[in-house]
Amino acid sequence: MSEQKQSLGFLGEAVAFTKTLVVILGLAFLIRVQIVEPFKIPSGSMKPTLQIGDYILVLKFWYGLRLPFVKAPVVTWNSPSRGDVVVFTRPDDPATPDEDDSAIHIIKRVIGLPGETVEVKAAQVFINGQPLKEPYAQWVHGGSPDGYFGPQQVPAGHVLLLGDNRDESKDSRFWTVPFLEEGRIKGKAVVVFWSWDSFARIGNIIR
Repeated sequence: MSEQKQSLGFLGEAVAFTKTLVVILGLAFLIRVQIVEPFKIPSGSMKPTLQIGDYILVLKFWYGLRLPFVKAPVVTWNSPSRGDVVVFTRPDDPATPDEDDSAIHIIKRVIGLPGETVEVKAAQVFINGQPLKEPYAQWVHGGSPDGYFGPQQVPAGHVLLLGDNRDESKDSRFWTVPFLEEGRIKGKAVVVFWSWDSFARIGNIIR
C-alpha cells in the first residue's frame, strides 16, 4: 500500500511538473511571437549603428498585433517612421530561394515613406528633392555609383529601406521591386543586449 501511495505521489508530481513546463513553454512562445524576439546581426550592412555579431531585441508589437504563422499583422496601430531600424522578410530574396519566406529575416533602416519621392546620388539621400540629414549613415567609398537610385515615388502602404553602411549594403536600391510592404515588417529594433565587438555596446539604444 505504501509503495502504491509513493507511486501515485510520484505520478502526481510528474503531471504537475509537465503542466508547469507546458505553461512556461507556452508563455515563452507567446512572448517570442507577440512581444520581443532576439536577433543576431549577420553582416556589416548596418555599421556603424550595429556591428557583426551584435545581438539585439526586436519589439514585435510596435506596429501591430501578429499571430503565429500569419505573415501580415492582424491589427495595426503604428506605421513605420523614418529612421526606424526594422526587421522584415522579403518574398523575392535571391540569396535564399529554397528557404521558407517566414524564416528570412533582414534588418535595415526605414528611409522613404508612402508618397515620398526618394533619390540617392553620390553620398546623399534626397526626399522630395531635399537633402536628408543622416548622422547614422556612412559612405565608405564616397557614394558608389552602383548605389545611385531614383528618383522614384514610394507607393502607398510601402517603405524604402537602406542600410546605414550605404556603400556596402544590398538594400532597396538593388531589389527587383525596391519597395517593401509595411505588413512584412516584423518589428522595431530597440536595444543591443549582447555584443562580441565590445562589452561597452551592451545596453545601447538603437537610434
